[in-house]
Amino acid sequence: MERVSRRKRARRGAGGSCTLHQPLRCAESNAASLGRFWRGKGRCPGDNMIWWVLAAVLVLLVLAELKTSRSDGTLVRAHPYRQMLPYLVTTPNSAITLYDEQINAEPLLAFIEAQRELGKDVDVTDCLLAAIAVALDESPRINRFVIGRRLYQRHARKVSFSALRRKKDRRAEVAAVQLTVKNDWAFDDLHRALQSSIAIERSGQRTYTDRELRATLALPRPLLGFAVAALKWLDRRNLLPASFLDKDPLYCSVFLANLGSINMRPGYHHLYEWGNCPLFVVAGKIAPTPVVEAGAVVVRQILPLRISFDERIDDGINANDALLAAKRVLEDPFAQLGCLRPDGSDRVLLRAAPTS
Repeated sequence: MERVSRRKRARRGAGGSCTLHQPLRCAESNAASLGRFWRGKGRCPGDNMIWWVLAAVLVLLVLAELKTSRSDGTLVRAHPYRQMLPYLVTTPNSAITLYDEQINAEPLLAFIEAQRELGKDVDVTDCLLAAIAVALDESPRINRFVIGRRLYQRHARKVSFSALRRKKDRRAEVAAVQLTVKNDWAFDDLHRALQSSIAIERSGQRTYTDRELRATLALPRPLLGFAVAALKWLDRRNLLPASFLDKDPLYCSVFLANLGSINMRPGYHHLYEWGNCPLFVVAGKIAPTPVVEAGAVVVRQILPLRISFDERIDDGINANDALLAAKRVLEDPFAQLGCLRPDGSDRVLLRAAPTS
């Protein structure tokens, strides 16, 4: 009986039962069990891997939230009020500010006629884009955008515009074209780039935007909604590649729609919840309009503009300065744009006016 009792006690000790008479054996047994668990030899071999995966995902999410660098802009350390504004006003359209401007278009029409006499197919869109480029250079704080509730200074002057794929045909498809205005460009350079881009859109070839839209629209509706939401999530965390941002026309400084080219009046346009475009300019048709000059009512050819502005990027003072710069260019194009003399002596860069 005594021999059997000893065997039972030995088996209990080997099984991990802890008694006052076996403290050392109990500790060794528990340590061995813990070691087998962490080496994946315990009763739950998948638990260790799951915890490591969850930890890795958490680290990646934290790093994504902390990432501030982007290919198209540099983070701005603005005033605390402006840093807080994107948290209080979370979307472009909730921060939209509307402007209305009238441009005396008589000098502009004369300039366009002079350019056409030289064999250049210049129109109002060319001049509007040139004026916008000058305004962005004179007021660089307008060339900003908000993404992920952070404020960024855009690296380049990117202007996008809508164009009909068949000239003067109101029933034709509308294409969105983007140009990056280089610092050494004059009006002629912008005009050539504009004509080249329009020629591609009207050639019948599928552009990058066409292929992108066809691919995404081929997805089932629930999957398409998930894909768009995923891209927005990546964009807010600065994870979209430069190749994606560079080709999308809604990642731009300003978007222009010249409705006057199809004899339409302008309207105020919303800002898109896709991309990072903070300014939308709509131009209407030029028409005789009574205006007051020196206390007298006169009739002038007026180009109406309607501007939608995301106030989160900057205040109204700088927005007004940019608008006045564009107005100055459009009302004095011979001096501000030039490019009429054969020797190029009147070539003017699309840059800020020199300060005296």
